[in-house]
Amino acid sequence: MTTSDTAPTTSPSSNPAATPSTSPAPAPAPARDLVLVVDFGAQYAQLIARRVREARVYSEIVAHDLPAEQLLARRPAAIVLSGGPASVYAEGAPEVDPAILEAGVPVLGICYGFQLLAQTLGGRVEPTGTAEYGGTDLTVTAGDSTLFHGLPREQTVWMSHGDTVTAAPPGAVVAARTASTPVAAFEDPERRIAGVQFHPEVLHSEHGQAVLEHFLYELAGCRPSWTMSGVIDEQVEAIRARVGDKRLVAGLSGGVDSAVAAALVQRAVGEQLTCVFVDHGLLREGEAEQVERDFVAATGVSLVVVDARKRFLAALAGVADPESKRKIIGREFIRVFEQAARELVAAADAQGEEVEFLVQGTLYPDVVESGGGSGTANIKSHHNVGGLPDDLAFSLVEPLATLFKDEVRRIGLELGLPEPIVWRQPFPGPGLAIRIIGEVTESRLATLRAADAIVRAELTAAGLDRSIWQCPVVLLAEVHSVGVQGDARTYGHPIVLRPVSSEDAMTADWSRLPDVVLARISTRITNEVGGVNRVVLDVTSKPPGTIEWE
Repeated sequence: MTTSDTAPTTSPSSNPAATPSTSPAPAPAPARDLVLVVDFGAQYAQLIARRVREARVYSEIVAHDLPAEQLLARRPAAIVLSGGPASVYAEGAPEVDPAILEAGVPVLGICYGFQLLAQTLGGRVEPTGTAEYGGTDLTVTAGDSTLFHGLPREQTVWMSHGDTVTAAPPGAVVAARTASTPVAAFEDPERRIAGVQFHPEVLHSEHGQAVLEHFLYELAGCRPSWTMSGVIDEQVEAIRARVGDKRLVAGLSGGVDSAVAAALVQRAVGEQLTCVFVDHGLLREGEAEQVERDFVAATGVSLVVVDARKRFLAALAGVADPESKRKIIGREFIRVFEQAARELVAAADAQGEEVEFLVQGTLYPDVVESGGGSGTANIKSHHNVGGLPDDLAFSLVEPLATLFKDEVRRIGLELGLPEPIVWRQPFPGPGLAIRIIGEVTESRLATLRAADAIVRAELTAAGLDRSIWQCPVVLLAEVHSVGVQGDARTYGHPIVLRPVSSEDAMTADWSRLPDVVLARISTRITNEVGGVNRVVLDVTSKPPGTIEWE
């Protein structure tokens, strides 16, 4: 993105007390092609990498200041220069080392990367005073274009730029234009270099994926050989080689990330893995049972269940501040997991074995946001274990650290996990505690759990539960609204529905659910859930609002 604000990002919580040894995400096998996405501060850098992977070509993100020799040492099959918020002619603007462009590696520039490519190769970039934001009509001007061959001459693309390429580099052919941008795309097939001013990675560019694939397959010669079954085979081999005969422990939260990570390690080492599930009583209806029954049945894993429901409720008594809730839940989780881990270590010692590894469901976005895969990893808070004492300092095994959420789900299905676990919507580590606005009590948890179960059931019945990112259900426990039920005046609590659509949770829009579904949900909640007499819909996007209320 050029000369425009980028969306805010979030990073996993860093805990200085946690000092487990870590290792970099495994490098791709030499047999598969690697595409490196050079991040110039783009809002959509992760999305570019995802779209490349959707074309079945492996991709990773690297920082724009990575030295050229280190970048080229990765032997990439192609390089993509991302967008970014700067102007290429501004003092201190990020640059691309000409050595990268002279190495013979195919390069695609997108938005800022496109302008940087043009300027570095001798083209011209200017502030014309005419910006383009949002959907824009594009005209393909080169009849023999590699990027656009077989695509409509007129198409809609997503623009976000203030500066304009007014002259393509020498030797490059102008492939497309818009009413305001004379050079909206160019390509140089001999040098295998191309660029587009628009964002092909976003869904609003109607043929964007095809443009990316034309670059990958035809200009760069990449092979579409990256598959989830191949990922499983690679990880199983890597885990076995690293772990040997040592034992591992994994913390299960009920979420898809920890479940798939544990199932993948179980596939590799079998009985060497023990999973610990801390039941803090803050999950939604049926989710604890999914872990204790369905996950074990699907994987055969050895599971230790710690019933800590009363402990967490006691610790949360009288606490309404959301940040205090998060800290309390994180602290108690660590203490409970620590005790369970100590018992596992002691039991292993008694048998002459060693528990050396901790399995974490860290995903690639976590790695990127906490250091770009440089070999350091911040341990996520709440339901992933952080802050363990030094004498329980495990080495981390992170088998999902090169994967995005959608890829993790596909891995889970390949491993045979039940669909209700694989397709579980994102859920906060502190659970229902931060979806209760006010103090957390057993009765309020029961109220929210019942309302949430109705929402999930109705979304499933309507075939909508997979078309939205998630639908937090919030209980305004400190708010009373007047109502009439059974010819009597009532003072009940409102329930808020927060259905959102997103690809990565960095930005989100509220989901337009059918009126008939909303009406059904409202009727059922007010009829079936005691103490609730009003259901409201949150229609705020992110930004300015967050997905969760607390």
